[in-house]
Amino acid sequence: MTVTIHHNPGCSNSRGALEIIRAQGIEPRIVEYLKTPLSRDELSALVKKLGMPLRNIVRTKEAIYAELNLESAGDDALLDAVAMHPILLNRPIVVTPKGARLCRPPELVRDLL
Repeated sequence: MTVTIHHNPGCSNSRGALEIIRAQGIEPRIVEYLKTPLSRDELSALVKKLGMPLRNIVRTKEAIYAELNLESAGDDALLDAVAMHPILLNRPIVVTPKGARLCRPPELVRDLL
């Protein structure tokens, strides 16, 4: 099974999801999106896989969110902002053949394994 985790090692939820995946004997493909940001097209494809509004995976408590005045921004502006400022992407996002999910809390990853 191919498992991809969009991961931030500084995030406890992200570390927890990674632990659960590894406890199942799976070594996932780890995308440290702060080091290797997703392109706008990759973000758009990921949102489609998630099947939820883009706004649901945006970290609204980040300072840059307020600085860019994204509260009333549309999806195009949000995609541009997340592509330019990957800290705005909520995590962890896990993708497996069973689907994609924002795994907050990390235990939500179990349904994908």
